[in-house]
Amino acid sequence: MVTRRLTAPLLALSTLIALAGCSAPATPAGGHAGGGEANIHLPDLGAATFLGGMVNGRLLLFIGLVVCLGGLAFGLASYVQLKQLPVHRAMREISELIYETCKAYLKQQGRFLMILWVFIASVIFVYFKFLVGSGWGQVFIILGFSLVGMAGSYGIAWYGIRVNTFANGRTAFASLRGKPYPLHQIPLRSGMSVGMVLISVELFMMLVIMLFLPAEIAGSCFIGFAIGESLGASALRIAGGIFTKIADVGSDLMKIVFKIKEDDARNPGVIADCTGDNAGDSVGPSADGFETYGVTGVALVTFIMLAIPPAEAVLQASLLVWIFFIRAVMVVASGASYFVNAAITRQKYEGAEQMDFEAPLSSLVWITSVVSIVLTFFTSWILIPDMGDGTTWWKLSIIISCGTLAGALIPELVKVFTSVKSRHTEEVVKSSNSGGASLNILSGLVAGNFSAYWLGMAIVGLMAIAYAISTSLGFGEHMAAPAVFAFGLVAFGFLGMGPVTIAVDSYGPVTDNAQSVYELSMIEEIPGVTEEIERDFGFDADWDRAKRLLEENDGAGNTFKATAKPVLIGTAVVGATTMIFSIIMGLTLALTENLDKLSLLHAPFLLGLVSGGAVIYWFTGASIQAVTTGSFRAVEFIKDNIRLDENATRASAADSKKVVEICTVYAQRGMINIFLGVFFATLAFAFVEPYFFIGYLISIALFGLYQAIFMANAGGAWDNAKKIVEVDLAAKGTDLHDASIVGDTVGDPYKDTSSVALNPVIKFTTLFGLLAVELGVSLTASGMGALVLGLAVVFFLAASWFVYRSFYNMRIDAPMLTADDIVRQRLDQLNA
Repeated sequence: MVTRRLTAPLLALSTLIALAGCSAPATPAGGHAGGGEANIHLPDLGAATFLGGMVNGRLLLFIGLVVCLGGLAFGLASYVQLKQLPVHRAMREISELIYETCKAYLKQQGRFLMILWVFIASVIFVYFKFLVGSGWGQVFIILGFSLVGMAGSYGIAWYGIRVNTFANGRTAFASLRGKPYPLHQIPLRSGMSVGMVLISVELFMMLVIMLFLPAEIAGSCFIGFAIGESLGASALRIAGGIFTKIADVGSDLMKIVFKIKEDDARNPGVIADCTGDNAGDSVGPSADGFETYGVTGVALVTFIMLAIPPAEAVLQASLLVWIFFIRAVMVVASGASYFVNAAITRQKYEGAEQMDFEAPLSSLVWITSVVSIVLTFFTSWILIPDMGDGTTWWKLSIIISCGTLAGALIPELVKVFTSVKSRHTEEVVKSSNSGGASLNILSGLVAGNFSAYWLGMAIVGLMAIAYAISTSLGFGEHMAAPAVFAFGLVAFGFLGMGPVTIAVDSYGPVTDNAQSVYELSMIEEIPGVTEEIERDFGFDADWDRAKRLLEENDGAGNTFKATAKPVLIGTAVVGATTMIFSIIMGLTLALTENLDKLSLLHAPFLLGLVSGGAVIYWFTGASIQAVTTGSFRAVEFIKDNIRLDENATRASAADSKKVVEICTVYAQRGMINIFLGVFFATLAFAFVEPYFFIGYLISIALFGLYQAIFMANAGGAWDNAKKIVEVDLAAKGTDLHDASIVGDTVGDPYKDTSSVALNPVIKFTTLFGLLAVELGVSLTASGMGALVLGLAVVFFLAASWFVYRSFYNMRIDAPMLTADDIVRQRLDQLNA
């Protein structure tokens, strides 16, 4: 154990020594100053004026700060309201137990994050201090803001689990009234609380950097901040995804082995499953959304400063102020849309006996999209009516609206493949009925593959519209590659309705946990509980209807958890395009040299394209391997320790904690191998040849996009096929149910481990690559090309070692079965 703990710090120290030992201040060929994006100086934002010169840019951004404070107030008010909702003590105790296990997990992850940060800090320190020759102040600012960014991802994740664990018990208790409306209202309110706080904090931090810090260090702050939050999101997404699916698979398989019900209190894996719902479906998306919103903003800032010459400082400032003020306006749009949709939903469903739980979530997404688009056009018309030839304002608005429309259109397409009412999901159920688990899995694979086609075409179509409009922006003489700017604005539009995207995603873990809280509380077994509820809360509990409503609502939660995944991966890919352009600008000296090397005719570029696909497929396998091994250990422990005799009512606290420990151990083992594999691969490929690295970055973005969409939607189809069997068909305990469980356990790591973690991995690789490739170019320009290639080999060997470890050190440590073992198992089954 000691050796394992020392491995990461020692490797980080070795990396630091290797880089520092060969470094010296250098100026790359062509006189291009080192430091690149980190040495960007923001223009005077006050020089940009709006509304006929009556308002300057700084004042508009101060208004943006006020909007952020309003968003925080909205989120915190919702937090207080959730806490004050009624809940029975038995359910509250389970909610708090789940929160306590989540806290223990997050504390351990926090310590682990600091170890990983050492790796990133070592490269940042060596590059800026010894190669660029930056002063100590700038180096410490970059390192400090990397910690701020990482703390932001971590803090938002913590807030998300606190809000969700308030909401899960309150939702479970509200179900006892037998009315569907409260079961929708509470999870959505908690989701909006998380979404508004997340976006408001992120935007507030970026506005503070722009408004209050000296312009000459803003680039350093942005790069450090983006790398830090990307590191935090990557680690929390990977580890959370592994943790949650170990617990989920281990818990679900018990339903087949022992024929017990969902969330049986005697199953020691259920508490770990509930913790995992938050670790994977709340912590991960919260950190991921925080990072995605920030990194996309940093990419656009970097693009504007690199693509527009310093002589056009007023244009730079005008675009920066316009972009960030639009972001603030969209926060208002999300809040207003939520209240409008809530009023419509209340009027329609408050006293209803039946409710389509998906309908108000869909209407919220579409209302927010329409309101955001209208406000985008209105704000642009007010602020920049004279920019360019006088038509630029509406052209820019259309480009952003392509992204905003995608934020509503993509969830609709995802529902076609994952909803409980989807023909693809129904096909999975039909296949399972006659063909068992085998045809269940094949039908799910079909759904995932078809979804990748349709979502890919939708993204291409919207980006094509943005490209077509970018050719007529009139920026050709003022901006390099306006099409890339348009793609960055599409990603910006994707995230404009961020509070609502996060809200409908957070809806899922609350509804999932609410079912578990109901079962684990064993509230129906409490003597005199019906009379107690009537006396203390003033209503008659409807036990049977409560359980059915919770299951129906969970189906809607599954669907909308699925809808957020392609939105986030889509922004990762589109945003990565903008960040890759920043690297290209530096390598080609503002598109004046070496453009021929960005071609398939340049062999290193082509080889980079091939290498990116290899890494994506390794990552997928490594993350699923961690789930497989961890699940084996969890299942092994649960089977040996579960007590199903007539005297047993619930699993012991010690057994439940042991399952949580198994999940945590394998999540961290898997994460350290995957993260360090990605880390050293990025250094190795950036040092091999810069245009090889450009091809590599493009490749991981494209391979990652389709792999993530395929896996996420196949998993969503399997998940809701099981929900149809359990709720609509009432077929629990049947062979059909067993087949649907097998499909769901295959889909679990697909949708909640591998697919979702590809998003932060793509962005982390691209962001960290900004530094890594300049590090390699700087050393080569200093006459140390042979040493750079030598380091590339060393880093590649280190990456290969972690790739090797991600399977061979994560294998199931058990002897291979023999024929005698099979005979003994059959005899045991007959005796049982």
